[in-house]
Amino acid sequence: MALEIPEVVIDRLPVYGRALDLLKQQGREVVNSQELGERLGVTPAQIRKDLSYFGRFGKQGRGYNVARLLDELNQILGLTREWSMVLVGVGQLGRAILAYDGFTPQGFRIIAAFDDDPNIIGTTVDGHLITSVDELAATLLERHAEIGIVAVPGATAQGVIDSMVASGVKAILNYAPIAAQAPPHVRIKDIDPVLALQSMTFYIKDQD
Repeated sequence: MALEIPEVVIDRLPVYGRALDLLKQQGREVVNSQELGERLGVTPAQIRKDLSYFGRFGKQGRGYNVARLLDELNQILGLTREWSMVLVGVGQLGRAILAYDGFTPQGFRIIAAFDDDPNIIGTTVDGHLITSVDELAATLLERHAEIGIVAVPGATAQGVIDSMVASGVKAILNYAPIAAQAPPHVRIKDIDPVLALQSMTFYIKDQD
């Protein structure tokens, strides 16, 4: 039976990768788990345990080769290729997503954007021609995309997600304030800033 890797471990790998990429840019060749942990607020033992799910990295007493470990993490995370994405919802949030220049350098490319507002359909936003959401299925049939981004109101989000799933999208980044539902083979990541803020106020509510 294959070893089941906790989702929280997968979520930490990109964080390790970002730190290693910065070290690589700084010209560092080697880093140990102690320093890496101090940079990220993670214990060295946790880093070693997380990496142990995927094999043996580094040498005891010497640390990790920065470039080699970064390459290994990129392989593990599937970041050695380009991933195509579609965006549904070109309101304020959607426009910010289209304008964000951090996707492409990391291998993520938005190939199409959709909305249901007649005033938006047919316009161009940051180089993307906005298409009617009614064309989502046909577009995905013609132009394959593995990842969908949902930036629509909660009332319409599940329908959009269902359309994406039916059209072969394998992973969905959901900004809508709903508990999105999808089949087990489709990965969904919910991003809700309001929930994040509400959880943070628990810690600061008595500090005034």
